Amino acid sequence: MKVVEYDRYGGPEVIELREAPVPQPARGEVLVRVHAAALNPKDALVRAGKFKRLAGPDFPKRMGYDLAGEVAALGEGVRGLVVGQAVYGMIQSWTAGAFADYAAVPQSELAAAPKGLGHAEAAAIPLAALTALQALRDLARVGPGSSVVIHGASGGVGTLAVQIAKALGARVIALCGADSAALVRSLGADEVHDYRRTAPTQLSGHHQAFFDVFGNQYYRGVKHLLSARGTYVSTVPNARNIRDHLLTWLSLRRKARLVVVRSKRVDLETLAAWVAEGRLKPVIAARFPLAEVRQAHAMIQGKKTHGKIVLELG
Repeated sequence: MKVVEYDRYGGPEVIELREAPVPQPARGEVLVRVHAAALNPKDALVRAGKFKRLAGPDFPKRMGYDLAGEVAALGEGVRGLVVGQAVYGMIQSWTAGAFADYAAVPQSELAAAPKGLGHAEAAAIPLAALTALQALRDLARVGPGSSVVIHGASGGVGTLAVQIAKALGARVIALCGADSAALVRSLGADEVHDYRRTAPTQLSGHHQAFFDVFGNQYYRGVKHLLSARGTYVSTVPNARNIRDHLLTWLSLRRKARLVVVRSKRVDLETLAAWVAEGRLKPVIAARFPLAEVRQAHAMIQGKKTHGKIVLELG
């Protein structure tokens, strides 16, 4: 089978497309024939060496966390799935492996693919949508009647976060570039602001959540926008956000949190149900064949994409 690997940290030039044996599913694992896999900023950051301690010292390393395809084989103990069934999910382990013709994935990290979507669209959902769902529902406790500010609403996480906030019953105030405003409105945002003209700190109101998807704001700078029970949530694990998260946890006050996404079948099933109901749809910025994975990585490093970048494996 074809698989994407790299032997050292660096830019897109370190990525290689190689041949490897098809893995055998262990107990509790599902062998997935991968038809599509999506890129996330995490892929580029890990490849560049930003998470060396978590990714471990061994090379070669594989790439890719989001995938969609069909069940090729079942490991011992797997129940509820059948060979040939369409599935999608997010690989939790730092060993990755979605950028390959086949991937062995724990059953707990997969769910039946959303009905009505192709493989590319299904692959564009897991990591980004799970991040948004767990940030808004679990950390910020967003629900009916809530007001949510989403900073960075046009990217992979942001486009899904707008729709998830609406599915949770919230009013959405979105910040993005002017060229993305029409897209973000079409996804359900109630207000859209050009971040070049209106800084997040210049907004008004008291909101249940400030979701900093873009990652260049901090709790202290936006806390005046939060209600008494409101929460700032970031996706970026820098020193300041980790400190604020720990201080919030130690004080038992829900004010500043850092979302660390977890692959959960029940959450994948929730997302698939929203897709079936027409409440959630992925936005795909570009599609590449697996052989052009370097070009896809170069594109995601630019941080200017509207939605997700997907690799199609056939």
